[in-house]
Amino acid sequence: MFGLRSSIRHSSSFVGKRFLSTSRIVSTNGSTGFRYAGLSCAGIAAAAYVFNDPTQNWFGTATVDYKKVKEDIAAAITADEEKRDDGTSIGPTLVRLAWHAAGTYSIFDKTGGSNGATMRFGPECNWGANAGLKIARDFLEPFKKKYGMSYADVWTLAGVVAVELMGGPTILWKAGRKDVEEKDSKPLPDGRLPNANMGCPHATNSHIRDIFGRMGFNDREIVALLGAHAVGRCHENASGFWGPWTNAETTFSNEYYRLLLEETWTVKKTHKGKPWNGPLQYEANNGQLMMLPADLWLLQDPEFRKYVELYAKDETIFFQDFAAAFRKLLELGVKF
Repeated sequence: MFGLRSSIRHSSSFVGKRFLSTSRIVSTNGSTGFRYAGLSCAGIAAAAYVFNDPTQNWFGTATVDYKKVKEDIAAAITADEEKRDDGTSIGPTLVRLAWHAAGTYSIFDKTGGSNGATMRFGPECNWGANAGLKIARDFLEPFKKKYGMSYADVWTLAGVVAVELMGGPTILWKAGRKDVEEKDSKPLPDGRLPNANMGCPHATNSHIRDIFGRMGFNDREIVALLGAHAVGRCHENASGFWGPWTNAETTFSNEYYRLLLEETWTVKKTHKGKPWNGPLQYEANNGQLMMLPADLWLLQDPEFRKYVELYAKDETIFFQDFAAAFRKLLELGVKF
């Protein structure tokens, strides 16, 4: 962001006002635990427990019940959303935290990634791309203390929970990330996360390919991951940009792609009746939706555009591709 059996039985988990689709948990020894498969399109969640061997440890360690962790995080997200009562949620920010914690990885020197949870330290925590993420880190602190998990595992699991709670796909998540102490942490160079504007469409699309290519992603995976812009919004006091990408900023869907193609986007010139003094961004006809230059300029690249069109037409394919790419992102550089 800019910033997936041997016996099956049906069950479901309800948190707050929504069903929680609980992803497969894979223990550190590689065995599969359980999975709830959510049916978000119909607004209904069915679930299936999947057990391969009842003698195995399903939750990765002998002391952490990750099913309970997921339910607690989901309940906290729901409670926070109800407290806000303004249509916003901490959920998209948790997705962004997981994304940015993992998105520093380099396949070339094998540094960065979610392992280590180095965003706790400077200068990474102060990068412009990470502005506003302290609220998400603080939100998850109680879960770190309660369950004794690593920050790296808490942050990435919370991102998975948030995607699923907002109606997105079930995502395979695996425990086993380790934290690094500040004295042992080697600061990463700023610039590992994507910028929203490099001056023109060609330069910006090249930049996006460079950033994601450094992590090992291809064009299809890049466009799938950018679909997370279906949720959340930009804040002037964080990124400098303003507004949500979609009309349903707490619902994970393929709306981001559909709106890219179907809306008429123009350069934002005013804001709340005054001249817009922020960075270049685009707005839809009603002035309430926004797209970053890097979003809109995807359409000017034939390879990127064909995946935008694919996902706009088929949410099922988008969900499948996003789940695979997001899992890959969260596991970059992690030795389980």
